[in-house]
Amino acid sequence: MLNTTLDNERLKNFSPLSGLKPEHLTSLASKVVIQKLEAGRYLFKQKDTGRHNVYLLTGSVELRSGEQVLTTIKGGSDEARHPLAPQIPRHLSARAATGIEYFQIDSDFLDIMLTWDQSGAFEVGELQAQDNQEHDWMAAVLQVKAFHRIPPANIQTLFMRMEHTSCMRGAVIIKQEDVGDFFYILTRGRCLVTREAPNKKVISLAELSVGASFGEEALLSDARRNASVTMLTDGALARLAKEDFKDLLIEPQQQRVGIEEARQIVAAGGQWLDVRLPSEFENQHPEGAVNVPLYFIRMKLDSLDPKRKYMVCCDTGRRSSAGAFILSERGFDAYILKNGLSAWAFP
Repeated sequence: MLNTTLDNERLKNFSPLSGLKPEHLTSLASKVVIQKLEAGRYLFKQKDTGRHNVYLLTGSVELRSGEQVLTTIKGGSDEARHPLAPQIPRHLSARAATGIEYFQIDSDFLDIMLTWDQSGAFEVGELQAQDNQEHDWMAAVLQVKAFHRIPPANIQTLFMRMEHTSCMRGAVIIKQEDVGDFFYILTRGRCLVTREAPNKKVISLAELSVGASFGEEALLSDARRNASVTMLTDGALARLAKEDFKDLLIEPQQQRVGIEEARQIVAAGGQWLDVRLPSEFENQHPEGAVNVPLYFIRMKLDSLDPKRKYMVCCDTGRRSSAGAFILSERGFDAYILKNGLSAWAFP
């Protein structure tokens, strides 16, 4: 492995990374490293289920079905701008035909970033801590498992309901045995997590930094707090009330269908509506699909037929969920392709 990261300008050459806002692209760039692989080694094999997008930088990669080479992708080509055989589980194997350089990105992390960026209606800059702190707390939050469970269609509402507050050093944010009332995200400063043992001895459990979240367990289980959290420095928090947190964990009433039912809807007069970026759409899409990127969908509502059923699709279903929610709110009959295009084979 090379200990070399990629800068924004190089990452912008790849799809759909070019669709990220600059601050999210910068955060992503800091986490991506260039890796090397010798000729004859496999990047992944058919039926692999690892959820990551793999991008080729230099050299050549064979995409194979069994022992048959279907195509060869060369670094720097138009084909190499897109992730290699992104369907999960993998429909093809990827084998280095020469020595190669490549990088990979967690596909869920990337897709959540894209969904947040393209859901519109809020500006990242307004939600970030009001200082020049190096950390990007929102990018850190994208990796929090509790947030992965929140439906993308609810993201806008989540941020509208969040309260932002400053805290002084020594402030007790959560007290052990109290009833849970808020879910918290640390946007500036540091916190200490402690627990009081039966013998009254206080045990330090962890130190939290920007982007850390806490408090969800008591909200989900209606249990009392199992630890205390105290500010180690002056700082700031974003918090979400218990009822809002629970409400936003509930998937909106959306219609998810498998591939066969989706094809039946389209065959009966429905329309594939692909909400990915144009570069993703051009690389591969269902036959007859129209492309209306998620960030553009509100502006294109007048061009859609309210009497027609729309089969909304994207790679994973995450952006489709946000798109279908917008359509449904405005009276359209919208369906979501279950698990997204990555789960199905499309010509």
